[in-house]
Amino acid sequence: MTLSDGAEEILEKLWVDIVEGEAGYCDIEALKDADVLAELAELNYIDIADKRVTLTPEGKLESANCVRRHRLAERLFADVLDLKGRAMDETSCRFEHLLHKGLDENICTLLGHPKRCPHGKAIPEGRCCKGTKKLPGMLIRSLTELEVNQKAKISHLQTQNHELIKKIIAIGALPNTDITLVQKFPSYVFNIGKSQFAVDKELASCIYIRIV
Repeated sequence: MTLSDGAEEILEKLWVDIVEGEAGYCDIEALKDADVLAELAELNYIDIADKRVTLTPEGKLESANCVRRHRLAERLFADVLDLKGRAMDETSCRFEHLLHKGLDENICTLLGHPKRCPHGKAIPEGRCCKGTKKLPGMLIRSLTELEVNQKAKISHLQTQNHELIKKIIAIGALPNTDITLVQKFPSYVFNIGKSQFAVDKELASCIYIRIV
């Protein structure tokens, strides 16, 4: 059964409040849509008791998928179409509902299996992420997968290691910056503007680029 847009929006809110916010439940008054709640309850995605809404195991899985589609849509419009701010948010909200099962995996693969959305929030993993599936036509990929002398633009940085982030920022490897890979061995050498830098594979693998 296909969920209504309203049902997907509520599942996203429940994921943010219950799973990410560790609230355990959401007050029914905060959701304000009895018809959508009835739809989700009928599908066994939520339980309602004492004016509190909780996610069932099936609902937790479906809410993760809804959040995943939304944040992948944000990543797509930010990295590929260079949309920012309100335009990115509004377009992503409309587009996420079109990402039926399977299409989200293709987009995730094309984007290089991003870990976080442009706002820094975690993107729930899909099956494609566990196998690190890759396609020849990937739009977004790690700097380590760039060919020597190939030009690209930095899309985003993907690591939770703050020390690596500091090093990357210090050399000016920031999103939307032009970059050209010069050498892959024994270290990764690349040009940013008129400057040239050499880094190890660990650091290079944190820099995600878009072919231009």
